[in-house]
Amino acid sequence: MGGFIEESLRRAGPLFDPLSTSDRDALELVDRTQAYWGIHVPGELDDWPRARRRLAFDEFLRLQLLLALRRQRLAASSAGIRHPFHVDDLDVAPGELAAPASSLVTQFLAGHRHTLTGAQRRVLDEIARDMSSSLPMHRLLQGDVGSGKTMVALAAMLASLDGGRQSVLMAPTEVLAEQHVASLRRDLEGLRVLDDAVLGGDRPLSVQLLTGRVRAKERLGVLEGLLNGSIDVLVGTHALLNEEVRFKALGLIVIDEQHRFGVEQRAALRDQGRARSNEGADPDVLVMTATPIPRTAAMVIFGDLDVSVVDEMPEGRRPIATTWARSDDEINECWRRVRDEVAAKRRAYVICPLVEDSARVEATSAVAERTRLALNELRGLSVGLLHGQMKSSEKEEVMNQFRAGELEVLVATVVIEVGVDVPEASVIVIEDAWRFGLAQLHQLRGRVGRSEQQSYCYLLGSPPNEEGEKRLSALVASNDGFELAEIDLEMRGEGTLLGSRQKGRSDLKLAKLKGDEDLLMSAQRLAVSIVQDDDGTLADMVDELRLFVDDDEATYLFKS
Repeated sequence: MGGFIEESLRRAGPLFDPLSTSDRDALELVDRTQAYWGIHVPGELDDWPRARRRLAFDEFLRLQLLLALRRQRLAASSAGIRHPFHVDDLDVAPGELAAPASSLVTQFLAGHRHTLTGAQRRVLDEIARDMSSSLPMHRLLQGDVGSGKTMVALAAMLASLDGGRQSVLMAPTEVLAEQHVASLRRDLEGLRVLDDAVLGGDRPLSVQLLTGRVRAKERLGVLEGLLNGSIDVLVGTHALLNEEVRFKALGLIVIDEQHRFGVEQRAALRDQGRARSNEGADPDVLVMTATPIPRTAAMVIFGDLDVSVVDEMPEGRRPIATTWARSDDEINECWRRVRDEVAAKRRAYVICPLVEDSARVEATSAVAERTRLALNELRGLSVGLLHGQMKSSEKEEVMNQFRAGELEVLVATVVIEVGVDVPEASVIVIEDAWRFGLAQLHQLRGRVGRSEQQSYCYLLGSPPNEEGEKRLSALVASNDGFELAEIDLEMRGEGTLLGSRQKGRSDLKLAKLKGDEDLLMSAQRLAVSIVQDDDGTLADMVDELRLFVDDDEATYLFKS
């Protein structure tokens, strides 16, 4: 085999190299021909590390070129909107008097209970620049659990409304969509919008819900309100993808918890934005995630999006005290803590990995555990049950009872992983915790710690392997989602993290997201310059992309 390869290299002769001599010198990379010889037929011991570095760079360059071409296509074919979003609108503190003629953004910030953190202000500056540009915004907003991403998204929605355009917020579950509607209505109460169609020329700002369980009569009313412009903000689930959903003038799409949507669903909502709006313009797109993604992974997975990071928690938030309860004494202390918190008029979650008992899987079932706890450790407390197999109306009723305090403890599956916000919840117990991934554990922990009260997280269960122990130890050691994401990447490897996003021949064969960050950054810069200042290199690189990435994979990449 070695002989065949050496003969092939000899016959091939000098290979095409997209890098100039000056580029190679600046990046400290060998030329491509030398790299292929060095990886297959090294003459010296240090030939192959230099060769691997160059070929790893080429892998990143091909990916970043695809994404740079995607950006170019979006820019060339877009019909963007210039929203009246000025950074001066953000210069207001809670409690200040806002002039009646001031923007909705200013009025909202003046009436809000929290002042903007430095990170929120920085991110809103970036969003304001995007939204006031003629090119459509395509931005990923990352922020740890409880960092205030929703407040940022709200300000962006109001900037769209200041320009007379509607916004849509897409959530992955009905529970989260309904919660968003309740919190938006609370936060936007008192704001009024100009409307020539009503007596007096203005009306209260309207937030409406559209999910699969909205009844036919209500649904017709919502669809009519979207078309005539009397609905300003629409919140919904995948039901928003239905072709009958059309807007008078759609200005902004916000996708919450993007990792819970399929690539096709996200692409459909974004690509259909212009067709669904009677204005015929491309809405801005803000994609949010509370599951932090390592910077290098974000550059590969979301390389066609600008990335903003809210890396600062609101003032007064305390780190969640996390304990891995292994001994009987520690487990008893865990249930004692639950009882103490409930006695102090606070609430508790107990998370189980299964809904029903399974003969094949030894894991705690939510149904059985609710009964066991109510008869034993939590006897005398009001213990509820929530899982994904319940009807939507039942889930909504349970959540309302929990929020109101009628239920003091909620035994649930991971249906509460994303977005459920009950500030009074101060303790969470995660049973068989080793069965969950590190990112999922951090998300679950984020259901508490949403007020100024000290909150607690207890991890139960004995992992059967070292990897499970590492996950639980990492969670105990850190409350920082970005730090945990880096640990998760290191433990799982990028193959698992990228999933089908990097299927088939476009897999990273030599490049590593952990360790080759400098190469990825350099590849991104070079890809942008090749696309922007094409000197003839691009045509040859397109041929190379066709060789390495087939049509199906390219389509998938461009939708990501």
